[in-house]
Order: sequence, then structure tokens, then C-alpha cells
Amino acid sequence: MPVRPAPAHILMTADALGGVWQYSLELAEGLGRRGLSVTVALMGPAPSDAALARAEAASGARIRPTGLPLDWTAGRPEDVTGAAAAIARLARAEGADLVHLHSPALALADFDVPVVAVCHSCVATWWAALGSGPLPDDLAWRADLAARGCRAADRLLAPTRAFAEATRSAYGLARAPEVVRNGRRLSDVPGVGEPASHAFTAGRLWDRAKNAAALDRLAARLAAPLLAAGPVEGPNGERFAADHLRLLGRLDAARMERELGQRPVFVSLARYEPFGLAVLEAAGSGCALVLSDIPSFSELWEDAAILVPAEDDAAAAEAVRRLLVDPERRGSLADAARIRAARYGTDAMAGGVLGVVRDLLSETGSRALDRTAAGAAA
Repeated sequence: MPVRPAPAHILMTADALGGVWQYSLELAEGLGRRGLSVTVALMGPAPSDAALARAEAASGARIRPTGLPLDWTAGRPEDVTGAAAAIARLARAEGADLVHLHSPALALADFDVPVVAVCHSCVATWWAALGSGPLPDDLAWRADLAARGCRAADRLLAPTRAFAEATRSAYGLARAPEVVRNGRRLSDVPGVGEPASHAFTAGRLWDRAKNAAALDRLAARLAAPLLAAGPVEGPNGERFAADHLRLLGRLDAARMERELGQRPVFVSLARYEPFGLAVLEAAGSGCALVLSDIPSFSELWEDAAILVPAEDDAAAAEAVRRLLVDPERRGSLADAARIRAARYGTDAMAGGVLGVVRDLLSETGSRALDRTAAGAAA
């Protein structure tokens, strides 16, 4: 009996502290269904052993917690470059045919195989949206590493045209990263019964990019509750205290699915959001959306959400109130959001990344995808 050739092997890095984790798991699952083998090198704090086991079962990937520092929480440049070198050594040890990095700064190492780096978020674009004046010293060195990493990677990806252009501008790149939308596996079954009579938001509430202070002011203007899921304390000691939001804490995937399954009005007044997986999940669950009118949300959700200025909590509160008392308008907007969300599924994301992988392996003369195709046909 002939021996089936080994499929192309992708080493992906991931961060379990935010949306990158779900992105990585769903991408790994999508690439696995297309015949690739995926190992996820998890950096930073790791979930529990039970959670990791569930993640492996759901994604089909092998997950390797590394304990390596994250670029955005590292204390010095050497921590990031050292982590990059460790990932390059791991890629060699694992026999990876290509490396998919969740942060461009990790491209600053001697990789023997092609490198794709995804621009999920970065301090330079974050500061451009939220700060004023020059970058503080603690952010400037991180931005320098990211800029150098963007130039070192063989291919750069970004989840929206808006964020791709923001990245190009922030780092003076000759061209913007290629756009491959983030995706989630969404339910094909619409919710039944009456939607919930409250509003809901989700995200890292401690991160001022999420603009939780404006959400708290919005909550004070509503008669209905505004529930907020997500951590209120960040890894570097940032904290958010709410006066009016009803805090739910960090929710696991099952609890988040249950909350969104009630189809509350979903609100985000983010001042900076390269994509917004929580918004996509809410839209796919049949929630009507009230979002800040920032470039990424406008690009993704125009005509499928009510867009208001990020700091105009009064306008946001009025939009939420009107949806809560107008079932027809709310249902129409929820339907539009579900239809739009269908464009941003796991299949589209995995297909886009696979196209980039094929191009790079073809350019380098790799036989890895030929092995994958032969194995799939065997």
C-alpha cells in the first residue's frame, strides 16, 4: 500500500488574550479542511489544559503553549526579538513549510521558510487613533519593531482596507497589506421568538480603544439595561470601572453564544477597531447593530448597521431606544446584518489565506502543496 505523502505544514503563532485566539482556531480548522497540517504556537498566558484540549478538538490543530512573551506586553525589545528567534527554531524543529505570524514584529528572525504576517492591530495605528503628539517611548520601540517586521515578512495581511491603509501610512510601507477578511463560523439558523429587550456589548473593556466610558454614559441614558461582556483589567494594570453598565465579566464561547442568541441590540462605540469579531458574531446571531462611524465599521457594515459618532453617546442611546420600540425596523436591520455577516465566514477567510500560502510556496519552489494535493487524492 503506498505511503500517503505528508501535507503542507503551517506553523501559526497565536495570542489567547483576545480575538486573535478565535481567529487562529477558526483559520486552523479551515486550513485543515483544505488538506493542510497546522501547529499553533501559543504565546503569552495559556488557557487551562481543559480549554486547550477543547480548542485542539475544535480546530484539528496541534497546539503548543510556548510561554514566550507577547510583543505588546513585553518589557523590552530583546524580549520580542528573542521570542521571534524561538519561533524560528520551533518552525525548523516542526518541519514547517510556512510560518503564519499573528504579529509582524515576530518576523525579525532567520526563518528558513516563507513568512506571512497578519496585521491584526498595532501600537502605531492605535496611537494614531487615540493619542496625540509623538509616540511615548514605551510604544515607540514596539512600533519600530513592527515596522521592521512588516518589511521582513514575505507577505502582509490585514482584515480591512481601512486598516491596511492605516498600517501602510503608519510605517511608510511601499504598499498596503493584502486584505483577507477575518471570519467566523456562523449559525445558519436564525433566532426564533421575540428578541431580547436589552442592549449588549462585548470586548476588552479596559482598552480605551473600546471606548467603554462612552458606553457607560450611553447606559445611563437608557431605561433598558446595557450588558457588557469582557475583562475590565488588562495585563499591564489598565482598569475600567463602570457606573451604569451591567458587567458580566469574561464569557467563554458557549456563554457568549447564549447571550447573543437572545438577539439583544448590539452596541460598539469603539474609537479604534481593525475588524471587530464580536460585531461579526453578533450580526451572525441576528442582532441589530449600533456602531461607531469609524472607517473599518463603515467599510464592513454600511447599510447593515446604524452608524453614529464614537463619542456621541446621546445619538447612540437614541438609536438603541428606537430599535427597542420598533420591531419592524429592528428586524430589518438584523436581517441586513445577518446577510452581510455571511460574507465574512471561515470559508472565505481560509480560502483567502490558502491563496496566499499557495502563491508563496509556489514562488519558493516548495513541493509542500503538491504533497497536500497528492495526499488528498490518495
